[in-house]
Amino acid sequence: MLLGTRGGPGIDPTRAQTASAVVVDGRAYLVDCGYGTVRQLAASNVGYLQVSTIFFTHLHDDHTGDLPALLSYQWTNGKTTATDAYGPYGTQQLITAVVSLLQINVQIRTADEGRTVNVDQQFHGHDVPAKTEPAAVFKDDRLTVTAIENAHFPERSKARMPYRSLALRMQTRERSIVFCGDTAYSPNVVKLARGADLFVCEVMDPSVLEQMRRRAQEAAAQGNENNIWRHVAETHSSPQDVGRMAAEAGVKSVVLNHQVPGPAGALAYPVTAFIEGVRKEFDGEVIVGQDLMVL
Repeated sequence: MLLGTRGGPGIDPTRAQTASAVVVDGRAYLVDCGYGTVRQLAASNVGYLQVSTIFFTHLHDDHTGDLPALLSYQWTNGKTTATDAYGPYGTQQLITAVVSLLQINVQIRTADEGRTVNVDQQFHGHDVPAKTEPAAVFKDDRLTVTAIENAHFPERSKARMPYRSLALRMQTRERSIVFCGDTAYSPNVVKLARGADLFVCEVMDPSVLEQMRRRAQEAAAQGNENNIWRHVAETHSSPQDVGRMAAEAGVKSVVLNHQVPGPAGALAYPVTAFIEGVRKEFDGEVIVGQDLMVL
């Protein structure tokens, strides 16, 4: 289920930021947790108390923004089992920071309501490797997850920080789903996605990408070489980029997620244009994702 399909950190009252739920034999796994995720889990038939495993593609705030709310309301509303989060470097630190944020609420309710669940022992973060070949990062009796580094952080940025960005492949007994994460065209993602049933990938209006390139050049000319415009222009995918990766990987269906600007709102990019752009490279099924869409 696509819980939120809006790309970027902007706030849209009509759409939630990026998050998806993979439900396997009644067990829910969450992929990313952008702003609005808790509301969307409550609005769906998944529910937020049932989520015990979270995967992050990367740690930008439009993919993590609702994590404090999710963990807080799980604890406050009676979840007593552990919730584990898996993601690139920084995930463990993120969970530790969120638990620290929750302490005032926990202390008040423990003193005033007789709570007994120890929040320090309930939520756990796990850093997983970002490699150039698919690497196993999680396995239980229903789901196997492999990860690979995608192309969301350029080499110039990685040289200055330890943080990385991942694409994830979720393999069940019946289905394979690849979440590209935020990424430009990536040979690594192609490797991870070979033969997948669903290829869930971000997409950006090509005219927006071109606008970002122009603004990046203007900023660089003024002495600001590393700027938000350059980041957006160089690390996201046009519809044609999505189609190229899907075709090279031989996937069955493409699902367009993390849409910028998206098929809703004043800056709407026509749904047909998203589809036509992908089909320049890929001749299979193309689905433009919507919030709460079940696939």
